[in-house]
Parts: sequence; structure tokens; C-alpha cells
Amino acid sequence: MKTLRSFLALGLAVAGLGACSEGSQFKVEGSIDGAPDSVLYLHQMAISGPVVVDSVRLGSDGHFCFKAEAPAAPEFYVLRIGDQIINLSVDSTETITVRAQYPGMASRYEVEGSDNCEAIRQLALKQQALHQQAVALEKVFSGQQLADTLERIVEAYKKDVTMNYIYKAPDKASSYFALFQTLGQLPIFNPHASRDDMRVFGAVATSWDTYYPESERTQNLRNITLRSMNEARTVAARQNQTIDTDKIITSGVVDLQLPDTKGNLRSLTELKGKVVLLDFHVFGTKESAARILELRDLYNKYHDRGLEIYQVGLDADEHFWKQQVAALPWISVYDPSGSSLALYNVQAVPEFFTIDRQNQLQKRSSQISDLEAHIKSML
Repeated sequence: MKTLRSFLALGLAVAGLGACSEGSQFKVEGSIDGAPDSVLYLHQMAISGPVVVDSVRLGSDGHFCFKAEAPAAPEFYVLRIGDQIINLSVDSTETITVRAQYPGMASRYEVEGSDNCEAIRQLALKQQALHQQAVALEKVFSGQQLADTLERIVEAYKKDVTMNYIYKAPDKASSYFALFQTLGQLPIFNPHASRDDMRVFGAVATSWDTYYPESERTQNLRNITLRSMNEARTVAARQNQTIDTDKIITSGVVDLQLPDTKGNLRSLTELKGKVVLLDFHVFGTKESAARILELRDLYNKYHDRGLEIYQVGLDADEHFWKQQVAALPWISVYDPSGSSLALYNVQAVPEFFTIDRQNQLQKRSSQISDLEAHIKSML
């Protein structure tokens, strides 16, 4: 496993740095002992690769001070001497103080002035320890035994980082940093290969979309999450190209059995005798709020006359989904894999269908010009 000995790539996708201005600057200052006459660089980790912001030749006291324009949203930077780096993040106009020992400054440093930078320091040290553990295991095990052992330690690492860093503060730069950590050249969190990892990405993407909607980094997270969700749905659709005949109910509707917020399975067929609006929905979209208001209006008007809404949530982040549906009066169920989409040949969301009191599937959205009138005709 040569990749385990390679340099731990940061893998961060960030926006470029603008020109300096006097009115809005951040400062990174401090000292690095043991590196006189060395050139210290401050890089921003741009999309196209590291961009040099500034550099200084260190004196005998190791003192340095960099200033640059404060970013509008969290950005990532590194201090570098040779191939040794210290990872930093900048949120606004803060002053970050770094004191390090060279050589080995990547692990021998302290940081003040930024909780995010301190969390990133802890994460970087954990990543280095994981790398060292993996290299040690390579000397003891091989083949499938090595693969299984590595998988166990990586899963333990992910559980620690997810629970103690990402889910505690998904809107922070440290959580974004954690998502792109690597073991060698391999991503630790891979939303394209793991549904659990997809949910972790979704949690951070949702938070960043709330706090930094215009950030290029937010767009990067959103694209990764949506792409992984689409891949998962494509796989599910291929697996369900032939609808299981056991799921075809004699009344004419393909049944769904999905968990609600309490984990109870809710079935479409249990709603026989009611007019049902089957709605496929992603709450993490800009159109969601308006759509929910429209459904609330329909539900409030016609629920007492027999209307029920069975809404399938497709968001990657289950915690976010639970928050969004907590106050909704209708049946809300969860399908992060999107397997239900294949059963109803849904190509894009939002999408909805109507089902009559006999559990007969009536129409899909494209066949309905006036939803309220259509529902009234079935009540």
C-alpha cells in the first residue's frame, strides 16, 4: 500500500483570494522556532491548487506576520516550509496566532484566536495518527486481513470525527475540512461509495447552504451531495427495473412501506378509504418552502373531508429531514436511497401522484392542471 506513505493530500475545493484592502483584513502571525533563514509561505487552497498569498524569510527569532483580505465565507489556508504544512481556516477579520517547532511543525504547533483552527489542528493530528497506524498495520498484515483491519480502524475514525466534530457543528469550517481528509490518496469519507458518508456530506451541505448560500464552497458541497444521491438512485432504479409482483396491490397501487420520524413503517395501502396525495420531496431545495405552504393549504381545506398526504422525504441528511417535518400534520416518511422513485418512474423531484379511495392510482402531476379541483372531484 504505497499510497499510505504518500503525502496526506488536503483535497479541499475553495474559492480564490481577492486583492487586499485596508478595511477588511485577517492576520496570521506568530513564530516558528528552529527554522532560521527558511522561507515560510502562506497559501490559500484554491480550486486549481495552492495559491501563494505571501511569503517571508524567517529570522533567528522565527517571527512572521501575514495580512490578507478577509473572505466573505470560510476559506482554507496553509503555512508551509518545504513539504511541512499547518492547516488553517479563516472566517472573517480574526487574528490567528501560531507557534510551532521546526522540523515536524505539522504536529508540533499551537494555535490561538480561532476555535475552527484549533478543531482543525485536532483533526489533523488524528489524521496523522490514523496514517501511522495504517503504515504499522501494513507491516503486520497483508491481503484480506489487512483490508479488513484497515476498514475497522477507518470506520472507528469516521465515527469519532462524525459524532464529535461534524454533527456537533456542521456549519463550521472544521467540519468541511474533516469531509476531505484522506488516508494516503484515498478519501476517508466517500459519499459516492457509502450512504452513511452521503448523509454526513448532506448534513454539512445543508448547514453551509443555510449560512453561506452564495459561497463557491457551498456549491461544491451541494454538487457532491446531489451527485452522490443521483448515483444512489440510479443504482436503486437499476435494481428495481422489474417491479416485484408482491408489491403490486390488487387495487392498482404500488405499495410503499417507509419509516416515519419515529421509525414506524407507514404503508400506502393502510390509507385505503382516503384520497391520497403521494408527494416526493427534497427539503433542501430552494423551492421546498413554497411547496410546503401549498400542501398545507390543501391539507387544511380538505383533510376533514378525507384527504391524506403521504410525503416521501429524499434528503441525504436524516437529522435535517426530521427537523423539517417535525411540525407537519401529514404522514412524512424517509427514503434517502431513493428506491421508491424507481417504483413510480420518477425522474425528477418534486413529483406527486393522486390515489383514490379504492387505492387506485389516478394521475401524476403532468396530467393535472388544477390540483385542488382534481382533489375535490375525488373526495
